[in-house]
Amino acid sequence: MRTTLAIDIGGTFTDVVLQDSDGIHSTKILTSHQDPSDAVIDGIQKIFENSRSSYEEVSLVLHGTTLATNALIERRGAKTALLTTAGHRDILEMAFENRFEQYDVNIERPRPLVSRKLRIPIEERMNAQGEIFTSLSMESVDRALDAVVRERVESVAIGFLHSYVNDKHERIVADAVRSRLPNIEISLSSEVCPEIREYERLSTTCANAYVLPLMARYLKNLAERLGELGFSCPYLMMTSGGGLTSFDTARRFPIRLVESGPAGGAILAERLATELALDKVLSFDMGGTTAKLCLVDDGHTLLSRSFEVDRVYRFKKGSGLPIRIPVIEMVEIGAGGGSIATVDQLDRVQIGPESAGSNPGPACYGLGGEFATVTDADCLLGRLDEDFFAAGSIKLDREAAVNAVSTHVSNPLGLTNAEAALGIAEIVDENMAAAARSHASEWGKSLNDRTLIAFGGAAPLHAARLMEKMSLARVVIPTHAGVGSAIGFLSAPIAFEVVRSRHMLLSHFDSNLIGDVFDDMREEARSVIITSTVGKTLDETAHAYVRYVGQGHEVSVLLDLNALNADNLREKFEENYISMYGQIIPNADLEVMSWTLNVSAFTDHITNSATLASSTNGMDIDVRELTCVEQSGSKKAKVISRESLEPNFVIEGPVLIVEPHTTTVVPTGFHIQRMDTDHLLLERET
Repeated sequence: MRTTLAIDIGGTFTDVVLQDSDGIHSTKILTSHQDPSDAVIDGIQKIFENSRSSYEEVSLVLHGTTLATNALIERRGAKTALLTTAGHRDILEMAFENRFEQYDVNIERPRPLVSRKLRIPIEERMNAQGEIFTSLSMESVDRALDAVVRERVESVAIGFLHSYVNDKHERIVADAVRSRLPNIEISLSSEVCPEIREYERLSTTCANAYVLPLMARYLKNLAERLGELGFSCPYLMMTSGGGLTSFDTARRFPIRLVESGPAGGAILAERLATELALDKVLSFDMGGTTAKLCLVDDGHTLLSRSFEVDRVYRFKKGSGLPIRIPVIEMVEIGAGGGSIATVDQLDRVQIGPESAGSNPGPACYGLGGEFATVTDADCLLGRLDEDFFAAGSIKLDREAAVNAVSTHVSNPLGLTNAEAALGIAEIVDENMAAAARSHASEWGKSLNDRTLIAFGGAAPLHAARLMEKMSLARVVIPTHAGVGSAIGFLSAPIAFEVVRSRHMLLSHFDSNLIGDVFDDMREEARSVIITSTVGKTLDETAHAYVRYVGQGHEVSVLLDLNALNADNLREKFEENYISMYGQIIPNADLEVMSWTLNVSAFTDHITNSATLASSTNGMDIDVRELTCVEQSGSKKAKVISRESLEPNFVIEGPVLIVEPHTTTVVPTGFHIQRMDTDHLLLERET
């Protein structure tokens, strides 16, 4: 087995996982926001102190980070200019020209990443066929560069109309920028998002330019520090679409890293669904800052080519910045262990999206935090072992948690601390359940009788209550649940997806056009993959995005490139259309808007085939007790270490199953057992 290192930087904790011949080693370190690589290096040094492996033996480093996401949300990116076709500089402001909340007179819209002053017009124009309609004016380019120099711009986005068909003008302007400003970062829309729909394409390109300098510095710094430690292996980054790519590609297209950490968790859920033969799964990843929920059907997550960042209106669709990249479809809300609880003007308890993060963190961390958080509530409810939290690296300060909850929630509402803590936990659980219901409804899916796979530092604490709220069948807590996303990296393929918008009516099916498009995409994708793989078999997955002529949205159709013709394409489209909408439109022509090709090569998997275990008897355990507050009152709960559990022995709640990076709460009316695969199975009493 190859020795692999996986690193996941979250808003609160940085997780480091080492897989070697002895198994899996893991650690959690509070994230260092000033320089995220500090926590990475600290975590690596700590984990190798307890391993027989050396830095030189590591054959692969896998990395996911929320750095790009946080830069977009907190507006901490580079000062960016957009050079775009004259007359179209306000596309970022006009957006879709709709109201995502029709009846709110105080509606907020996402603020563009590039101010109007730095959205600079360039005299040029291509038509929709890629033919030059207005010649490029180099005088307008020179004026634009004067403004870029004058405003001390750090990064430039270049996006012209219809450049996804013909990128000639974008490349000429890019050459002019490099000639005059050789050290400035440049993002071309024809490279970042060569796809139809101008607003989304420009929004994605500007987002890429906005985070590019920050990510480029970070990746360069991290690679240098890893080299200084003695690592000489390839470094790969996790992308939002569930694949791994090289640091160099990640540096060019950092926007593809926005959902990299959550994607690792979704891959873990996919693998477990397959191993345990679970056809309907809800993946639940709750960390210190956010909670992520993802549907997994028949061992596969839902995939998309678009999502939104920084939704400003109660996480409502349409209120964020649209990004068009390959992404695993999931819902993410500001509900983590560090999410701050407040009381609003209507005396309602609100949770998040603001988080205490790692600095100062929840009040109970004893690092100066003053606000009440979900973790503080869990501490007051007796769900956390104060001496064993984070493997003993953080000594919980219960008194600080009491002061925070009483000051910000109990006293304003006239509640006891126990009532306030229960209220905080109940509201955050309902927020997550509501998000899951909404997400499933959008995709026409049901949550009933699904298996919840819960991982992340906070998810096992809240899994049982979510199981109740959503009428789920069972909960699986995987091994090393506290660092689940990093574990997921170990199973991810090295992959890169390329898209091209080439419009084609099915009535004018052109096999030569299709062949040229896929040859071009194959060359680009393989050039990225081959730099990260040697001697591996490459797999290809192709899709067409098809709709009836005149419709506004496409349906994804999986293609067989060896048997692709008009009849085959129509048949597959109609199968998908019927599954989504129940019927087709007879005799209507189809149009293909875009084509995608994903090229992948799998790394060595962690494999462990198994089925759900059955119950047996017979185990004696030395246990301690803590007082836990439940809906029905205070109960004495056993505290048992996960490693002491014998396979298939059933333990009834209330009980806390503690391990180095998380705690599984088993309330009254539930029971838990350790399966043959070492995963935990949590179920309700019948």
